Amino acid sequence: MLLFCPTCGNTLVAAEGSSRMKFQCSTCPFKYDVQKLISRKTYPKLKELDDVLGGAAAWDNVDSTEERCPKCSHSRAYFMQIQTRSADEPMTTFYKCCNHQCGHRWRE
Repeated sequence: MLLFCPTCGNTLVAAEGSSRMKFQCSTCPFKYDVQKLISRKTYPKLKELDDVLGGAAAWDNVDSTEERCPKCSHSRAYFMQIQTRSADEPMTTFYKCCNHQCGHRWRE
């Protein structure tokens, strides 16, 4: 909540007074003692994010390669490559551990 100075129209800033908080103008001598604590929390509604990897179905028809899982040290992993940055940058390789009990995912 923004408060404005009734004298000059500038925004009031919060400052500590001798016994309580106050709002004061930074350009003129106007001061306003805070009468009661006012707080309000507003949480914005977040929009749903699209899964850029295609969800769980994206891993259905992928090949596997000899890549060691950093979590369980399994010797094979599924992989797919996606262009995540500009065209002059290399593709990002996403991996998923072939060990179904692990299923760890990572990228390079």
